[in-house]
Amino acid sequence: MAYESEYTLLEQVIQMLAANGDNKFSRVIEVVVNEAMKIERAKALNAEPYERTEERTGHANGFKDKTLNLATGKVLLKVPQVRGMEFYPSCIEKGMRSERALKLAIAEMYVKGVSTRRVSDIVEVLCGTEVSSSQVSRLAKELDEEITSWKAQPVGQIQYLVLDATYESVRVGSQVVKQALLVAIGVDYSGNRYILDAEVANSEAEVNWRSFLEGLVRRGMHGLRMITSDDHSGLRAAIDAVFPGILWQRCQFHLQQNAHSYVTKKDDIPLIAADIRKVFNAPDRENAERYLQQLVEKYQKTHPHLAAWADENIREGLSVFNIPENHRRKMRTSNLAERQMKEINRRTKVVGVFPNAASLLRLAAAMLIEQNDQWQNDKRYLPESNDRPALNEIYRKKVA
Repeated sequence: MAYESEYTLLEQVIQMLAANGDNKFSRVIEVVVNEAMKIERAKALNAEPYERTEERTGHANGFKDKTLNLATGKVLLKVPQVRGMEFYPSCIEKGMRSERALKLAIAEMYVKGVSTRRVSDIVEVLCGTEVSSSQVSRLAKELDEEITSWKAQPVGQIQYLVLDATYESVRVGSQVVKQALLVAIGVDYSGNRYILDAEVANSEAEVNWRSFLEGLVRRGMHGLRMITSDDHSGLRAAIDAVFPGILWQRCQFHLQQNAHSYVTKKDDIPLIAADIRKVFNAPDRENAERYLQQLVEKYQKTHPHLAAWADENIREGLSVFNIPENHRRKMRTSNLAERQMKEINRRTKVVGVFPNAASLLRLAAAMLIEQNDQWQNDKRYLPESNDRPALNEIYRKKVA
């Protein structure tokens, strides 16, 4: 057996408790929890380490370090990783980083005196009855160090880039304003997906998107083939400036939603939506163009504004026909990023108004880092690409 027997483990725990030392309880928790997680992984996999069996449901994939700050002191855990299936030990809390960020955002509001009765009640439940500015400062520093490290990691070759933004309420001085959370998700040539970066900006103006995208290039992102996003003038201008000549795919889902604005009768929406889907689901670019022309001609008289809009805009959603067919379905929309934004919005509702931009970034980035970690244990998002570019291929000679 790869694991210690119950007797050996119990003997070890007794010896640790009998020994002198201030952190012996932390060491006991560490040993017992690490052993329990390994046993739980073996049960989830239906196989012991190195055991060959047809009943195996996945494969062990090493361990990931995690530090818990408990009342007894720091506990260093080795969290078992798995590939081929989803697994997380039930004996420790998943999402602890984002939970800390959420508690911290609420605690900041409380300490700065801008909390409501509801926030005070939440603070008492989540953080204890006593919350001091020094506690907030210490917690913020710990999280900020993790997030800064994540945002500085090298990026490397990325085949597809998905961009999106959402707006949250942030307190700036004596006012509450809407600020944009910018997010970039990449898919590499092996078909694996990564959350590359997140940033809070005053708006989606070109200057903010450009600075955000140039940051990815400075971190070594190269090999890009296509960018998928919704249509926004500031974002489009930034893409053209930072990634000239790179394919841009306008999100097909948003295009179809935009079309509804040009339909006067609600009863016509299902038929028009079906005609637009026919364009998007065409087997190739040539047929898509033909179906689009038929759509424009069909509604020229009954819905002239829709026909004019479709002729001018829908082609922006056809860039996806230039990539491999087995990649198109997942890269033709920005849903990969939209799902993350919805999850962030679900958590930010608890806070309501963030005390500052740093607090918003702290919570959003913590959630995104945890999602990124989970993705690394999932199956490939896309089939692997055979035609990779040269390792030194870049977009521009220099990014200021």
